[in-house]
Order: sequence, then structure tokens, then C-alpha cells
Amino acid sequence: MKADRIAPAKAKPVKVALTKTRIDALPVPTKGRTYTYDAKAPGLCVCVTATGTRTFYLYRWLNGSPQRLRIGRYPDLSVEQARTEARKLTGDMARGIDPQERKRAVRREWNFGAVFADYMERYAKPYKKSWRHDQAQYDRYLKPLAGRKVSAILRADVQRLHAHVGQAHGHYAANRALALLSTVFNRCAADVLNPARGVKRFKEQSRDRFLDAEELRRFFLALEDEPLDDWRDFFTVALLTGARRANVLAMRWADLNLDRGLWRIPAADAKGGELLICVLAVPVVEILRRRRGECGDSPWVFPGVGKTGHLEEPKKAWRSILERAGFVDADGKNTVRIHDLRRTLGSWQAITGASLSIIGKSLGHKDPATTAIYARLNVDTVQASVNTAAAAILEAGNGRKMLPAPKEKPRRTGAK
Repeated sequence: MKADRIAPAKAKPVKVALTKTRIDALPVPTKGRTYTYDAKAPGLCVCVTATGTRTFYLYRWLNGSPQRLRIGRYPDLSVEQARTEARKLTGDMARGIDPQERKRAVRREWNFGAVFADYMERYAKPYKKSWRHDQAQYDRYLKPLAGRKVSAILRADVQRLHAHVGQAHGHYAANRALALLSTVFNRCAADVLNPARGVKRFKEQSRDRFLDAEELRRFFLALEDEPLDDWRDFFTVALLTGARRANVLAMRWADLNLDRGLWRIPAADAKGGELLICVLAVPVVEILRRRRGECGDSPWVFPGVGKTGHLEEPKKAWRSILERAGFVDADGKNTVRIHDLRRTLGSWQAITGASLSIIGKSLGHKDPATTAIYARLNVDTVQASVNTAAAAILEAGNGRKMLPAPKEKPRRTGAK
């Protein structure tokens, strides 16, 4: 007789008596989020995200469907305060009151500035490494809507704003602002008709800007006049590795193997959420060896004085370099972006004969054909290609001055 197949039971969530010490000790996931439930207040849990943010939630069923209600951020709320609020919400739900509907009714009367602040606190800061970029976009493009009630913002208002930003700042900026506006409404004002829906985006051309030989000469001359060694080294390393700005700023000595010329970018720091192996050209290793002797006990390759402990915002230094190199147009706009340094390495790899698959591996582009675990170990051809491209870049731009001077060999004295 055939036995009935029994579906495996779902693992019950682990419950502990939450305390400050236990919450502080909760591990940070490399990606996604984890939930730890309280043993004293039913449904109360702490969510930990990959950015290290800890938030109290209440998980309950209401009218046959699960509800996860955000209570507040830890440590802004203590454990006891979170328990008190959880019990209050549980009591409201037992009386048939839907806390989510109550919040939605309040939000319908919020202005857009308040809704955006709610989006930043509940979604952007806990889950997005690029939340500062969202804040900057709001400050620059979306603030004209700040005082308007969300229920009063119409599609025509968004169309006018989109057109204005496109004319003043370009089509790319206008489309990114429109996307952010739509996300804010979807996340925090879902009960209001999204006025960004149906607004036609501008057509965008794929950006393929990179520095040619003549531009590289101007760039390296301007870089040579940069008064701060940290920024001079940062931009040189960014150019010759093709790595993303945020990764170079947060480069750690613990992730470098200078003997093998390899840099491990952890999955938590990589854009695609997967471990990246970045090969280092010989000139980059020379710069890093010199910096190793200058950085003292700092874990960062580019230490800074801000909260993160490393350099944070290169815009001011970048603008100065562009002005000296003549990469600012008549309207005062930058004609070269920091991200174009990344394209420059890939372009010079192509110019010097590298295949597309090698370029993709060098820049960490995701490709289903290269996801096998052993693909990461095959770096010899990538190393050769990056070294060739780096040498061509330095030769074209006369950029050898950025590298440490070779040490003189001691003279041999005495009789042969």
C-alpha cells in the first residue's frame, strides 16, 4: 500500500525575548532581510536588512489576510515601547479596526513632501544603498511638488514638471525624476491614483562616452595638478580598474591580494549582489603598495573623516579636475562623468583587442554563461587584458607621473 505523501511542515519562526543586547547582536544578512520574533508580544518582530537597519514590525492576520505593520526604527524605539505599540495595534485589530486603512486615510491628506519623507524612512534608507541619490533627486527636481496634497497632484502637473526638467537638465535626468516620483506613489500613496502613470518618457540614447587619447592627456595633466594625493590616487585607481565609484571609495585592505593583483568586492557591496573578483593592473598595485605604507592602521584604502571612515563625495574634486582639463561646456555643465572612467577602461580594452567576454568579466557585468563557480578563478587572460589597457591609457595620456617613482637600487661598492 502506497503511503500518502505528506508535505513538509513550514519551519516555525524562532522566538526570543527581545532585549537591546540581543537586537544589537543580530547578524546582518548579505542580502535581503531577516526577521526575529519576540516571545513576549505576539507578532512583534525585528527586521534586519543588508544595510544593517533594524526595524520593529507587527505581523498579524486581519480579515483572512496577513498584515505586516511597521511600528518604528530601532533604536529610536526601545523594546518596551515597541511592545506597547504592538499590543495597542493588536487590540485595535481585535475590535475590527484596520490600522493600514487608518494610515491610508491620513496619507490621502498628506502633502508630497511628507509622503516622500515617509518613503525615505520606510523604504529607501532601510533597503537602498543609493538612498542619498533619491534624496538629491528630490531636492533638485521634485521639490516644487512638496507642498501639494498628493490627492491634488494630477497627471498634467507631472507632465509639466517632466518637460521642465527635460529642458533644463536633460532627458536622462527627467526620466529618472519621473521614475522616482512613480515609485514614491506606488510605495507610500498606493490608494491615490499614481499621476506619473501614463506620462511618456523621453527617448534616451545609450551613453558610450569615454576618453580618447587626446582627452586622456588633458585628463592626466589636470590630475597631476590635483593638490590632494587621496583624490589623485582615487581617480587613477577608478580609471585603471573600471570599478564603480562607490566600490573604489569603500575599498578595504582586507579585500585586496596585492601579490596576486586581485580585489574581492563582497556580495553585500556589489551592485548585482554577487561576489566580484576585480583584477588589478600592475600600475594600480604600485599605487596601492605605496598607499599601504601611508594609511597607518586604517582598514580603508582611501580613509576619510566622515561617518563611514572613508572618502565619501568626490564631486568637488571631480569638478576641479574637469575645469582644469576643459571638460565643462559653455553652460557650465560637466561633459564627462565619473562613470565614464569605467567606460574608458572597457573601451581601451576593446581598442587593444580584448573580446567582449573578457571586457564583461573585467567590469563585473552579469552574464548567465559566466556564472559557474570556477569561472571566477580564470583571471589570467583578464589580468593580461587589463594590464595592456592600463599601459595604453598611461602611455596615451602621459599618465606615468601618477605612479610612485621606482626605488633606486643600492650601488655596489668594494672590490669585485
